[in-house]
Amino acid sequence: MVSEIEVRQDGAVLTVALDRPEVHNALTPGMIGALTAVFQTIPDEIRVVVLTGNGRSFCAGADLSFMRAAADYTFAENVQDGEAIFDLMLMVEQCSRPVIGRINGAAIGGGVGLVSCCDIVVAVDRAQFGFSETRLGIVPAVISPFVLGKIGPNEARELFLTGERFGATKAQQIGLVNHVVADEELDTAVSDRIHQLLQAAPGAQAAAKALIRQVAYQPKAAMRGYTAELIASLRDSDEGREGMSSFLQKRKPWWQAE
Repeated sequence: MVSEIEVRQDGAVLTVALDRPEVHNALTPGMIGALTAVFQTIPDEIRVVVLTGNGRSFCAGADLSFMRAAADYTFAENVQDGEAIFDLMLMVEQCSRPVIGRINGAAIGGGVGLVSCCDIVVAVDRAQFGFSETRLGIVPAVISPFVLGKIGPNEARELFLTGERFGATKAQQIGLVNHVVADEELDTAVSDRIHQLLQAAPGAQAAAKALIRQVAYQPKAAMRGYTAELIASLRDSDEGREGMSSFLQKRKPWWQAE
């Protein structure tokens, strides 16, 4: 079976690329399964994951041939398919390593779902985005928790209801994208983000990601005990002690690249 993704490791950086450029990296059940497996089994030495697409597009959403086949699915089969997509999104979002979205072109439907699961998103200025589901008579259901967590309900109302395409500048304005660059600047911008991420302690980064998921949108007073206990445990951790010692001794901590 031909692989539908490409995985490359360069030191502490793992690049995961959707690899169906001839169909704009449209998602198939096989690709969804392969991506999920990669995010389930990230090697211990990996510090940063870069998610991207090969070719001129990031991800065009669901594959057309699959969509035709899904028209004959039973209700249970459609539920199972939806759960597989949700599980992939959750796996990407909850990855303990920082995930950079290297958005090299269009991201539509489920492709935008993947974008919304990344911690840091760098997109080329020609990239187009869109939640096209309502124009097909459906809704962006299983990606909605991740998208709403990124852009909020106010922006989602218009974009979900119209299904219209929007550009990288708009995507940045609504919080879907962090950085917009020209094509020739994409790799440099991603490399800069990798460099900055490698300056932070990996355990602390994993804790920071869990902290955001736990605290966001919760009543502030309810988070008093959780946040106080978290900082106490991290101050007493190996990384916390090393961070303080290295700061006081005016040296680099062990996790910073030379």
